[in-house]
Amino acid sequence: MNFSEKLKEIRRNEGLSQEQLAEKIGVSRQAITKWETGKGLPDVENMVIIAEIFKTTLDELLRDSAATVRQEEEKSVYSSETIYDIDCEKHFDINIGNASAIILSSGTDEKLHIRLSSDTLENLDTMFKIKLDEKKNRLDVNCLNKNKLSRYEVEDSLKIEILLPDQYADHCEIGACVKCLEIRNLHLRRLEYDGSAEQILILNSSGSLEFTAKTDYDIVVDQITGRLDINQWKAKAIVHIPENHMVPVINKGRKCAVYYVKDGKVAECEKSADDENAICVSGIGSELIVDLTKNGPS
Repeated sequence: MNFSEKLKEIRRNEGLSQEQLAEKIGVSRQAITKWETGKGLPDVENMVIIAEIFKTTLDELLRDSAATVRQEEEKSVYSSETIYDIDCEKHFDINIGNASAIILSSGTDEKLHIRLSSDTLENLDTMFKIKLDEKKNRLDVNCLNKNKLSRYEVEDSLKIEILLPDQYADHCEIGACVKCLEIRNLHLRRLEYDGSAEQILILNSSGSLEFTAKTDYDIVVDQITGRLDINQWKAKAIVHIPENHMVPVINKGRKCAVYYVKDGKVAECEKSADDENAICVSGIGSELIVDLTKNGPS
């Protein structure tokens, strides 16, 4: 069952009309209709609100949606895929540039998969080139914009799926500017993301995750297994995390502030130090807001 079907079912089970649900979320009834007919998805903030209203988790709401979206894309959009065999552990350094969305996950085969898709851009294989430069224990990957498309056009049209080989992926660096970054079923020792992303969704993933930017982040995470490092300069990051999966917050920044919010109000939260699982904020003049959402599965 995909997201649109789940939303319609749980709304009806709760005895809510589309108008009543729209009022609770703060959107129009037309938005609910759009979501329930599969013509669009809520943004991250509204997805969090929906999960709280129906006392469920983001993972449960979205569990089957990714596969459904990929199946629909294969039928309806232009696409181009690059597959590269990996035979030993690699440090991946991936430079994407601009895109609408990046979906990053781990795969079970011994290959690196990079799939470009778009609803409007034809001939993706001629518009963009995936350049690979392999060294002994390192693989540099660059997505080259051969047609010199504008940043606006690319950020409005291009989606990129990156599937890292689980067996050989230990450390990955990604540089990009995107609207949405989705990290799902990713298991490696360390991921470093350098660049902007208006929304970040992290589900069923483990390892150290580091995000660096001079722009704001809105991050939704089901739980933290490892370290979540946020390095910003005069910017704000909101981390939405279930209260029962809350971890310590370490402030290593210069003139950085940390706030906790629960049910829309500033709250206090204390956790003992934990070297393995924690949220760490650093940088200069940045602000971290930890939004404690309804509890997910223990």
